[in-house]
Amino acid sequence: MSLIKGETGDWEVVLGLEVHAQVISDAKLFSGAPTAFGADPNTQVSLVDAAMPGMLPVINEHCVEQAVRTGLGLNARINLRSVFDRKNYFYADLPQGYQISQYKDPIVGEGEIEIDLEGGKSRTVGIERLHLEQDAGKSLHDQHPSQTYVDLNRSGVALMEIVSKPDMRSADEAAAYLTKLRSIVRYLGTCDGNMDEGSMRCDVNVSVRKPGGPLGTRCEIKNVNSIRFVKQAIEYEARRQVEVIEGGGAIVQETRLFDPGRGETRSLRSKEDAHDYRYFPDPDLLPLVLKPEFVEAIRASLPELPDAKKARFIEEYGLTPYDAGVLVAERETAEFFETVARGRDAKEAVKLVTGDFFAMLNRRGVGIAQSPISAGHLGKLLDLQADGTISGRIAKDLFVAMEETGKDPAVLVEERGLKQVTDTGAIEAAIKAVIDGNPDKVAAYKVKPTMFGWFVGQVMKATGGKANPKVVNETLRKLLDA
Repeated sequence: MSLIKGETGDWEVVLGLEVHAQVISDAKLFSGAPTAFGADPNTQVSLVDAAMPGMLPVINEHCVEQAVRTGLGLNARINLRSVFDRKNYFYADLPQGYQISQYKDPIVGEGEIEIDLEGGKSRTVGIERLHLEQDAGKSLHDQHPSQTYVDLNRSGVALMEIVSKPDMRSADEAAAYLTKLRSIVRYLGTCDGNMDEGSMRCDVNVSVRKPGGPLGTRCEIKNVNSIRFVKQAIEYEARRQVEVIEGGGAIVQETRLFDPGRGETRSLRSKEDAHDYRYFPDPDLLPLVLKPEFVEAIRASLPELPDAKKARFIEEYGLTPYDAGVLVAERETAEFFETVARGRDAKEAVKLVTGDFFAMLNRRGVGIAQSPISAGHLGKLLDLQADGTISGRIAKDLFVAMEETGKDPAVLVEERGLKQVTDTGAIEAAIKAVIDGNPDKVAAYKVKPTMFGWFVGQVMKATGGKANPKVVNETLRKLLDA
């Protein structure tokens, strides 16, 4: 638990997150309009999305399947009967004057997420619900000095609102929760998690209390679009609330915005309660009733999720919990590692993937999909080392050549003459040349055996790094100690 030091003692922060995750689907929740990101404004709007008179919503089965899939991935209860409601409010980018959402009867009930914390610790955060709803359009305030433009491309896009229980107690825990949730939906293929594109947005509910005391009044920080900003917003807002209370004031339930430039939250409007939205079942949509076999078919198709994969990597490959956690954070990273490690020394595979390979991706600013080195080629590099074809030093050079050319390492070894020298006669000749040429160093070695490393370096230099290090060490020791 992370406590805030105030003038009147310690304070505990209580956090709950509402994550809006855009469903991966080719069409919107209640219309056939496309959903591709980045299209010209108002080019992906059907008559339903624009709320033209007489237009009726028709449910997209794929979006329902994606919501159920996500619920199962969160170990949550799937409600076989759910209801779509109208949530009434006015905004310029909400053509209908209401949002079709779910209120008392959501498609997914209670679930949980295991979050990973520093020091190998973990804890469980409860999920209150997941409901389906349609997104609003987008208001653009920076296109004209005195007018607001409205883009309805996003209007009607399917969202999953995933509501946590108020189980988190620090900005770090909230960041860990968001990281794990993002990882899960990406594994499931139900949301791409691209917060910078707005396909995953977060409302953060923050309150403070004396440790173990009754819950305080919460403020909601709307539409925070990065994990870093979520942490900053929580830390600022929790401190602000403590200062208000200790100054004799009271926290007012309200909606606030986070200003990343100033690193502070500011008031947007008083917080609405459910009755303000006048929820009622949408008369154009019947209750959504799922068959158990529909749910079970989706359950059977679930991939191995991050927690299960992490446990298997620890068990099967002998990885540390930290290394396993790093590798399973993204599905493509885990699959890449498995291709490299399968049938090989897993520890060497981890070292290569999380070391030189990750460093190369960072340096180039690309993801695994754009890597010039494939998993198959990286595995072959380990094979060439393991069978003595190349030395560890040559492997470093070969890795650079693989990055530059994208070629198979075995082909590069042949093309560039990089084969390791294992001929004991050639190695012995090189060693004798070094010994004969440096009698003063030999004498120094007799007094100071730690000089041995100098001789190894000279032999490797003389052989262009191609001599088998094991043979060099054994032969050198024998000749020096003779």
